[in-house]
Amino acid sequence: MIDIHAHILPGLDDGAADIEEAVEMARIAQRSGISAMIATPHCNLPGTYDNYFGKSYIDSYNQTVEAVKKAGLSVQILPGMEAFGTYDLPDLIVEKKIMPLNQSRYILIEFAFDENPDYVADVLRRVKAVGAKPVIAHPERYEFVQDNPLITREWNNLGCSFQINKSSFVGRFGQRVLNTAFDLLNMGVVTVVASDAHGVEVRTPSLHDAYDVLRKTCSDYELAILFHDNPLRICENKQVMKKRV
Repeated sequence: MIDIHAHILPGLDDGAADIEEAVEMARIAQRSGISAMIATPHCNLPGTYDNYFGKSYIDSYNQTVEAVKKAGLSVQILPGMEAFGTYDLPDLIVEKKIMPLNQSRYILIEFAFDENPDYVADVLRRVKAVGAKPVIAHPERYEFVQDNPLITREWNNLGCSFQINKSSFVGRFGQRVLNTAFDLLNMGVVTVVASDAHGVEVRTPSLHDAYDVLRKTCSDYELAILFHDNPLRICENKQVMKKRV
């Protein structure tokens, strides 16, 4: 498995508190069968975390990669960010302040849970216009998607991908999020399942719990797409696969 959304870099956001926790997160990931994880600290979050690409990011990333290797772990730590969808995000991408997922054209983007869907569509179109490929982080948690899951088909037609949190499939965020996650899965718009890990006790990087839930409704082919094939394609900057019906 490959995890494209994990807050493992210490000292940058509300993820790993220190390098020791970062190493333990990597250890948990490896034990659960994850071979690579993309480090995605919050970025461009107004009034909270700027975290644009620069020395602080590079130092934290290099320190984490070195510490994971020194701990004897084989899980790869790849670069990335979870960028907040502000109006100027397309400009920030052009200015190379946003680290794409493993330096591909795929950008992991999150929005406010109560955002206006017309605003979201506008940002996504303009991100696409500068040559980036939006990967919408945890759409099942957005109120406007919960109200109307069919809206994701419009964004899917724009060429957007959708990353669902593993915790959503096990009910950690409540019944409405759980229902919406399965609605999107049944619609065939889900591209990848990722951990959105923030620590070693709550919201951990293990993907096994969601995998075990989804194996009851998904074929082995679909599970491979969600947990390995599409994450790998994103890392390699290749076209993601759609659900086969």
